[in-house]
Amino acid sequence: MPRALRVAFAGTPAFAVPALDALIQSPHSVVAAYTQPDRPAGRGRRLAASPVKQRALEAGVDVRQPVSLKADAERAALAALAPDAMIVVAYGLILPPTILAVPPLGCINIHASLLPRWRGAAPIQRAILAGDRETGVSIMRMDAGLDTGPVLAQARTPIAPDDTAETLHDRLALLGAKALLETLDELAAGTAHARAQTGEAVYATKLDKAEARLDWNEPAAALERRVRAFTPWPVAETRLDGAQLRVWDAVALPDNGGVAPGTVIGTSAAGIDVAAGSGRLRLRAVQRAGGKRVEAAAFARGAALAGKVLG
Repeated sequence: MPRALRVAFAGTPAFAVPALDALIQSPHSVVAAYTQPDRPAGRGRRLAASPVKQRALEAGVDVRQPVSLKADAERAALAALAPDAMIVVAYGLILPPTILAVPPLGCINIHASLLPRWRGAAPIQRAILAGDRETGVSIMRMDAGLDTGPVLAQARTPIAPDDTAETLHDRLALLGAKALLETLDELAAGTAHARAQTGEAVYATKLDKAEARLDWNEPAAALERRVRAFTPWPVAETRLDGAQLRVWDAVALPDNGGVAPGTVIGTSAAGIDVAAGSGRLRLRAVQRAGGKRVEAAAFARGAALAGKVLG
């Protein structure tokens, strides 16, 4: 039986919570949870705790929220915890070399891609946008580069035709938690093997809200991937009668009816069909600015949409 490790945890969003949960329920000891400072959230812009902070407090884990880890005092504070390893999952702060050097077993990161493909901030969305058929998680020992460290383990999962960034996010979070525990056991037993990343590095740049605008000149298949990649944020959108129309769910179909891209071909109980550069995109769930998400068929009921041009 591998020895129990002392681990510090560093993470912020919901993606990191399954890994923290797994550690809390494991034989390993979570000596502290580092997370970003509370941020304004919601319409009232009140300070809100991160999902990691909320879970750590529930479990009685010490929470630390430094603005930066660059100060010597932060290195000393981490060293005083005597962690064997530091687990980092979507933390959001840069770990300087002084911090990386503290844990004897290193700082271990869960990254939501099969490195070196999709290094960077938005690997889940970029994989869907690119039409990748497979993705996964990498358990990596961090170094000073951006997701460049040696890989200790990987776990794979297919990207289903109906996967959104939300469904893939949730599946990868659980996959990462499982792979992390297996890797920690290997580290504790001294049997872990780190391998340098090989192959072409591809970067997953941060999402920009401007990317959510649908360009109807694109093929319907590309538009469908954009809708899935940007669900639940920032949500794909187009314009109808000059006003924003968000698209929450859509599917690509053949035949654009021979009309200009963006033209509404017709409506039915299945949704709203819009011509694309090639094929058509059937909108299945939409939302007007200031309104609620509704089924596209209900949205179209009573509205004369046929022939209108979106975008």
